[in-house]
Order: sequence, then C-alpha cells, then structure tokens
Amino acid sequence: MTTDPTRSEPVSTPSTPHADTVEAVIRHRLSTAIGGWRGSLETAIPTVVFVVAWTITHDVRISAGAALVTAALAAALRAHHGGSLQYVVSGFLATGIAAFFAVRSGRAEAAFLPGILMSAAYGIGTVISIVTRWPLLGFLIGAGDPRAKEDPFAWRRDPGIVRVATRLTVVLAALFAVRLAIMVPLYLAGNIAALGVAKVVLGWPAWVAALTVMAWLLARGHTPIELSQQAEDPEPDVPER
Repeated sequence: MTTDPTRSEPVSTPSTPHADTVEAVIRHRLSTAIGGWRGSLETAIPTVVFVVAWTITHDVRISAGAALVTAALAAALRAHHGGSLQYVVSGFLATGIAAFFAVRSGRAEAAFLPGILMSAAYGIGTVISIVTRWPLLGFLIGAGDPRAKEDPFAWRRDPGIVRVATRLTVVLAALFAVRLAIMVPLYLAGNIAALGVAKVVLGWPAWVAALTVMAWLLARGHTPIELSQQAEDPEPDVPER
C-alpha cells in the first residue's frame, strides 16, 4: 500500500483525538470548551439558587451567600471525585464576581451584569476577528494542525480554512448578539426571575443550538487539516532560461 506524501496524517493529540478534518477538530474542541453537561450544570445551579433565594427573602446578601455556598459545594464534590476543577472553579469565580456586584450595589439584578458585559466583550471580539479576517475559530483549527508547533498561524495562509472558520465565527457572534438582545432589556427592567431563566437557557442549551447550526454548516464539506500547496509554497520556482 502506498501513501500520498502530500497529505498530512490525521491529527491525534491528547486534546484532539484522531481528527483528520477541520470539522472534527472544531466539534471536539467546542465540546471541550463548554465543559459538557456536568460542567454546564455546575455553572447553572448557583444562578438558580440565587434566584430562588432572592424570590424567598428579597435579601441580596443572603441570595449571594447561598449562590457562593452552592458553587463551593460543587467544587468540593468535583475535587472529592477526582474530576477536573477547570470548569467548576471558573464557575465559582464567576459566581463570586456576580455576588460582589450584587452586594456592592445592593441590587439583585447587578449579579447578572458581569455576564452581560462578558457577552458584549466576546461579541465585539468575534466581530472584530471576522472583519479583520482572523476568525476566532481559526485558532481552534490551527491548534489541531501538527505543523502549528512550528507556526501557530499557519492556518491563516489557507483560504479554505479561513472561510470555514469565518462562517463558524459568525454563528458565535450571533449567539452573543441574541444573549445581549434578551438579557439587556431584562436587566434594565430589573426582572430577576426572568434574568435567571434567561441566563440558564442562554448558557449550555444555547451552546447546543449554536453547535447544531455549526454541525449543519460543517456537514456541507470536509476540509483536511493541511495547508494547501499554494499556501506552503506561495512563490513557485521559476525555471531559469
């Protein structure tokens, strides 16, 4: 059996197992990025506890404290079972920041302000990455290319990869836009219960919806994880006369 020397071997790294297409790398890395159902649940529960506590007590300090205790318990349980603390720790920090905003301002809706600001920052960042033709998803794709060790921006020289990454990054930008379109009016109205529901729904479920759209886009083609010959050799040799 012969092999094509111009084609890269499938990528198989600890972070991306046996991925030989751009689409496979993106599916795996986006799934890892949202932490799966358990990481998302651990992030959502403190928000639910905050809303329930506020509904019962209408006390910002008690509600924030209950959310922090819940996040701490989630971290302790994860550590006890020997699981990764990456997502639960980030969730605990997010809960702590939200609690600080709420207690500092004395307004329960302020607990949701950090998330709104973060969505705005991410949304602006994704739009800028699209406009400048450095799509955010391109960096995930580039990380799956074995040649990225030598040149982490090699993916940028392949027009096909840039096109795929741009389409997927547009989906991300749309997700952040939807979050802001729903959360900002609720925040301004001070609707705590609706903010809590919206934050949970626009978390992992919204990611799943975005991934579904991305999967539909990815199903339309299979882009190999390799630079095009033109990208690797942009200036072909000119034979001497």
